[in-house]
Amino acid sequence: MSSLIKADDRFFVAGARGMAGSAICRALQENGYGDETKGGALLTPTRQELDLLNHEVVKAWYEENKPDVVVLAAAKVGGIYANDTYPADFLLENLKIQTNVIEGAWKAGVRRLLFLGSSCIYPKFAEQPIKEEALLTGSLEPTNEWYAIAKITGIKLCESLRQQYGFDAISLMPTNLYGPGDNYHPENSHVLPALIRRFHEAKQAGAKSVTCWGTGSPLREFLHVDDLGNACVFALENWSALDQDAPKDDQGKPLAFLNLGTGVDLTIQELAEQIAAVVGFEGTIEWDTSKPDGTPKKQLDVSLMKQLNWSASIPIREGLCLVYEDFIKEGLSQNLRN
Repeated sequence: MSSLIKADDRFFVAGARGMAGSAICRALQENGYGDETKGGALLTPTRQELDLLNHEVVKAWYEENKPDVVVLAAAKVGGIYANDTYPADFLLENLKIQTNVIEGAWKAGVRRLLFLGSSCIYPKFAEQPIKEEALLTGSLEPTNEWYAIAKITGIKLCESLRQQYGFDAISLMPTNLYGPGDNYHPENSHVLPALIRRFHEAKQAGAKSVTCWGTGSPLREFLHVDDLGNACVFALENWSALDQDAPKDDQGKPLAFLNLGTGVDLTIQELAEQIAAVVGFEGTIEWDTSKPDGTPKKQLDVSLMKQLNWSASIPIREGLCLVYEDFIKEGLSQNLRN
């Protein structure tokens, strides 16, 4: 089967400065895409150069730059506090970004589009591991429902444009991401980068123990962002929901979105122990069981991506070593000031 994208295509990556977007750009370049010497282009406008919240500005940008392939990795993101405090902002801004980029791409005649979603789209109590068919079968996790609702709308917009107009739009739903460019803020970061910072600072201070929240028993799945980038290129090359042999749901209908993960999870306690070992922290790990654990298990069923012959290649221990190297090289000067 020939690739569905070409070396001389013009690629537009929305959100190219973020952790996911920058990894997608790296993967495109490593695979020979966006190479100007081959007639291609990699378009990565900054927020100042292209306001994705402005419909007319996005429309004009499409008319001027004429991309062939679009990857939508831009989104307003934040933790539990931000979602709870600014629900309207999370819903409105993400809906505007998605509508402007996806509808704009369709109207501009873009040939292929990839929308990057999130595993938070699934019901809080979905059966594990979570299959694509679990979407809209139950209530969402309240702490990020506004973001999740926006992402679900993006999936359905891609699906409806394919169904009604034959627009070749697909979506990937990644599990928890980590890697270069992650956020190590002491209050707003996710669990993996937060633990890296905590154990690093404890080692620097010569602390004898580190206290982590909860019991350490919840199971979580983590995907290195370079695996995400490679998966996005693979999906653009090989998967169209318009193809007759494309993955289908349990009703035999073509799926417009696929799960993306490792298919392997580990407890938060195991994660903490591995991070302590990678960082070189030799003290004890204590658990504050008065703090909440959250959902007991959240693992994606990634069998459909495996059927397409893609699977993650970076094991968690190797990924932690890579990300800690990056943290030492880049994180200390930029992130530990906050």
